[in-house]
Amino acid sequence: MLDREHQAVQDAAEEIGWQQSGPAVPSGADLFATTGNNPSDLPDDPTLARQLHGMRETDRTRYIGMATRKIARGMDAEEIVLSLCRASVPAFSDAILVYMLDPMPVGDDMPVFPWVLKLRRTDHMPEFPAFGNPAALDTVGATDSMLPLLAGAPSSLEVRGNGPLAEVMRGVRPQFAESPVPRAALHELRIPPGRITEERRAIIAPLRGRRRVIGVAVFLRPPDRESFEQEDLQVAALLATHSALGVDKAMLYGREASIADELQRTMLPDDLPASTGVRLASRYLPAAQSARVGGDWYDAIPLPGSRVALVVGDVMGHSTTSAAIMGQLRTTLRTLAGLDLPPQEVLHQLDEEVRRLGSDRMATCLYAVYDPVAHRITAANAGHPPPVLLHVDGSTELVELPPNAPIGVGGVDFETVEFDAPASSTLLLYTDGLVESRTRDVWTGIERMRERLAAISGLTRPDTALPLEPLCDEVLNNVGPGDRDDDVVLLAARLEGIASERVAFRRLSPRAESVREARGLTRESLEAWELPDLCDTAELLVSEVVTNAVRYAERPVTLRLLRTDVLRCEVGDDVPQLPRLRQPGPADEGGRGLYLVQRLARQWGATRLSTGKLVWFELALPTL
Repeated sequence: MLDREHQAVQDAAEEIGWQQSGPAVPSGADLFATTGNNPSDLPDDPTLARQLHGMRETDRTRYIGMATRKIARGMDAEEIVLSLCRASVPAFSDAILVYMLDPMPVGDDMPVFPWVLKLRRTDHMPEFPAFGNPAALDTVGATDSMLPLLAGAPSSLEVRGNGPLAEVMRGVRPQFAESPVPRAALHELRIPPGRITEERRAIIAPLRGRRRVIGVAVFLRPPDRESFEQEDLQVAALLATHSALGVDKAMLYGREASIADELQRTMLPDDLPASTGVRLASRYLPAAQSARVGGDWYDAIPLPGSRVALVVGDVMGHSTTSAAIMGQLRTTLRTLAGLDLPPQEVLHQLDEEVRRLGSDRMATCLYAVYDPVAHRITAANAGHPPPVLLHVDGSTELVELPPNAPIGVGGVDFETVEFDAPASSTLLLYTDGLVESRTRDVWTGIERMRERLAAISGLTRPDTALPLEPLCDEVLNNVGPGDRDDDVVLLAARLEGIASERVAFRRLSPRAESVREARGLTRESLEAWELPDLCDTAELLVSEVVTNAVRYAERPVTLRLLRTDVLRCEVGDDVPQLPRLRQPGPADEGGRGLYLVQRLARQWGATRLSTGKLVWFELALPTL
């Protein structure tokens, strides 16, 4: 692979085609022949790089065009600075140092004194024998061939507001280091002046962005080479200006990309909920590092009755607009889920919301509700790829859902499907970026994923489910870097369910005598679950909640007890008004029940349902 010095010479010789007096610059083929077909070696002739100095006006213009094109290719600050060094050495100078502000100001930010300059990069010709050898600093001036200019360059330094280096940087224009102020600025950079200041062998060029100076570049030539000419100041100015503007734009682009990335990250859930009877894992991969913003999203929303809603969606496009629309849809969907609407109604309302956002907005979405007690899933689809159910024996099942039209089309009657969710099975929801690419369609990708799932399931013991996190990693490995044209979202749900022997359920008539029946069911259940220490507390709280329900209900009240990692009690009635804590007066006979629940329960809450409301509380199980 060509090293930097050889590549610069080859660029100058082949792309620019300089015509100089004296020995001709060899062509690319001649250059390889001179180096014995080893492109990492430079010719023995020391005049080769020297011929690149002292160029004529036409050659100088061609060089500037080549150099600025090389600098313009850079996408970030490091790449731009590297391009500046490679374009400068050896074609323009024999060594270069590039210092930039740290931290780098972005946008309208202005640096404040004292400035801190950080050495971002250096480059030099191999003829600098003392490079990197601080001890060689003592030999400055001993011989013209020894020029240890870079050996003692500091990695960072603090620039005083009234110092010579700050004055040169504020001056904007490049200067020879022959006048007192630039010479003192070089001394501040710890570059020994010697003959480089006397014979115009150093140019110090401020790097000025759009509104401010962001650094400084020093171009150097040793005493045994031609000195800089007056016209070279213009070359240095163009190199510095193009580099500084490129770095400025790259930093601004980097901040905008960071903001967009943060927007995308905040639109997705930080943590998946720890829902009863189900374990969750997720993955999100952007389409590319340069396009990290898109409209793919996933969510898991706890619902009343220990259920959980599983959601994946994909907004059309890859932009901040798509991400913003995705955020609106996710917020709307969480609100609709909180109303405990059926899946088809959730998608219908979401469709109406997208149509209000604009006629050109469109998205796909899959909304599924898992009931761990009934071991059933109710789902509705809006133009999204169907989920895959992985059974514990390693077999896979493609869940057949009516595809329906995407959200935003309008006038669509979404259809709901209910299917079994066997214990220990895994439901995989995903976006099309996981299975579709330029080389395969969606259905081919789905079949390939199912084959992959069956293969990796065979690595575990029979009737043993693969751990969830490794499963997600293996599924993503199915997508190669060249296949990924779209964002990838994967939501995996291990459907553990709640065993029937851990559930107690009773319908209670809306009358006062039902409170005694509720207490009896609570005590019987806790004794069967070997939780006698919770009996008194649970009976008291169940009595308070059921009493409030039967007092106002007109239809039967439901009582359900769940024993998982906590003891959960759920009381449902047909009254939509949610209970709230209030301060009872001294003469009030009621109003104190919720204070007891809040005081004694691990946590509690109330949710409005389409048929009324559900009040629940949880008690921590005693430690063994």
